Amino acid sequence: METSASNLIRVIPDFPKPGIIFKDITPLLANADAFRNVCDQIAEYANEVEYIAGVEARGFIFAAAIAAISNKGLIPIRKSGKLPGKTYSNSYELEYGKATLELHADLIPAGGRVLLVDDVLATGGTAVAALDLIKMAGLSPITIAFLLEIPALGGRSRIAKSHPGLKIQTVLAE
Repeated sequence: METSASNLIRVIPDFPKPGIIFKDITPLLANADAFRNVCDQIAEYANEVEYIAGVEARGFIFAAAIAAISNKGLIPIRKSGKLPGKTYSNSYELEYGKATLELHADLIPAGGRVLLVDDVLATGGTAVAALDLIKMAGLSPITIAFLLEIPALGGRSRIAKSHPGLKIQTVLAE
């Protein structure tokens, strides 16, 4: 009997801080059929791009699989201080603090079209910061895809306001 991917996401209250509701995707990742199914669904959005970008850390998991499935290049968007050489850098606010993302500068030819992938769309802060980095690198974000979305936190509208015209896709509804 096949298990629904949405049933494989655990809800962990008060992690990593009180008041935060964490969506644990580990059970979904451990289920080969469910993991492949959601990656295949996101890979459908890769037809019009040359690159798949993933945001550290859980976005890497999906982005790498989707890049392999769709035969596209992979662009890692990392936390501050993790990439050698020249980088673009962008700081942003999280639900529970502040963070900085970085992307290699001058290693990926400008003009390429990108599908950005991350695990959860919450407030949209991480997504907007990653999209800004992609643009700083001279690339064109075409679509952003998430495993799941928490609509009450307003991330979709935040992304749409800062990056109008971008396609926003979610595989699982909350």
